[in-house]
Amino acid sequence: MAQRITSVVNSDQIIVLNEGKIAGIGTHEELKESNKIYQEIMKSQLSEEEIA
Repeated sequence: MAQRITSVVNSDQIIVLNEGKIAGIGTHEELKESNKIYQEIMKSQLSEEEIA
């Protein structure tokens, strides 16, 4: 379990939770492209250079 994107970016599978419910499952690249909640977390934690 982690709250920082940098801690999970290389994980085989990431589960995104929102209000205690599963909001997405996938790799960093999959979630980066398709999951709004994951994208919001990325924007709040990473610089523009790190996101690209």
